[in-house]
Amino acid sequence: MNEQNRKYVLDAQENRQFMNEVTDTLLNFGHRFPSPEGSAYFLGDDGTPWTDRDRETYITCRMAHVYSIGVFLNHPGSAALVDAALKGLRGELKDQENGGWYPGRTPSGDHLPDKQCYAHAFVILAASSALLAGRPGAQELLEDALSAYDRFFWNEEEGMACDTWNTEFTVLDDYRGLNANMHSVEAFLAAADVTGDEKYRERAGRIIRRVIGWAENNHWRIPEHFTKDWTPQPEFNREKPDDRFKPYGATPGHGLEWGRLITQWAVSTYGEKSPEAAPFISAAENLFRRAVEDAWDSDGAPGFAYTTDWNGSPVVHDRMHWVLAEAINTAAVLYRVTGKAEFADHYAVFQEYLDSTVLDHETGSWFHQLDRNNQVIGTVWPGKSDLYHALQATLIPYSPVGTSIAVSIKNKA
Repeated sequence: MNEQNRKYVLDAQENRQFMNEVTDTLLNFGHRFPSPEGSAYFLGDDGTPWTDRDRETYITCRMAHVYSIGVFLNHPGSAALVDAALKGLRGELKDQENGGWYPGRTPSGDHLPDKQCYAHAFVILAASSALLAGRPGAQELLEDALSAYDRFFWNEEEGMACDTWNTEFTVLDDYRGLNANMHSVEAFLAAADVTGDEKYRERAGRIIRRVIGWAENNHWRIPEHFTKDWTPQPEFNREKPDDRFKPYGATPGHGLEWGRLITQWAVSTYGEKSPEAAPFISAAENLFRRAVEDAWDSDGAPGFAYTTDWNGSPVVHDRMHWVLAEAINTAAVLYRVTGKAEFADHYAVFQEYLDSTVLDHETGSWFHQLDRNNQVIGTVWPGKSDLYHALQATLIPYSPVGTSIAVSIKNKA
């Protein structure tokens, strides 16, 4: 195997060096995200803040999480950047009157309407990571985030989370979705690792079992959208197939991401080699294989199609950077727990595609959206909003499978 190929091989020293270099360039790229009050600016192509866009809570949380990891990696300036994001999360993004967090602030300073489970899950993740990093106010933020989530979003009877309230938390929307529940699983696993409260890991397992059931009954293509009684809505948003958060059809990137989270949960709950973990790891393998079969290089060019119909044919052919990031993560994680060469082989292919096509070697970070011919576009994801998916994809492949990423990196430090 030549030196160029070894750059992409999992566990090769050349790949470790490549991932370390990408980590450094990502962390360098994001330094200008904080607004004066702490909420995160949306970053442009070269990392310049786009001050004319909304400053969103979930992006602020992602940057707090990323730079908490930066603290453990001894990246210069990370602690101050975490503190800036925490200022935003404890200040202008928090609804002091009704509780919880606004989705964001407009450029003029008005708050965005409604209360989103998705954003609240990321507050838990951010606060968990910032607490690990020892940042002032993180403990109180985590307590507030868990309290708000438990009060407004978690349904103990169903073992699932609802999606969206009005701003005052008086009217609950009938829509139910798996995107918010997926990031709730991630947040719950982090909260369990950081606080030691296993209630959150058990909740993650309840969500996971239902998701696997839906996927298994649908050829491992996960339904994303549901009514309030959790009836799947397969035609939801057919007229808006490239919606940023609620696209029509199957989202292969979520199949990949669920595969990683399911594996993390199973290993952390049962142990890597336990019989109890085996069916969950098998489900994760099925989700990975389905996503790759349906969406990778499915239209004559490398990359993952964003969405497919329920027969696996691409609907939106654009390539989103976060899908590649999750493919890299899950290929590595499944190789770790199964030892199957197919996953290491996929990892190498995805790494080469990252290096040749998705990594911006000139201005930093990853191109967030490319068309079916792998030309950069910005119809759904203009600019380079945050570092969350990309940074995690440089670290998860070399971290313990059953431990949330911030804990893993801190333990290595």
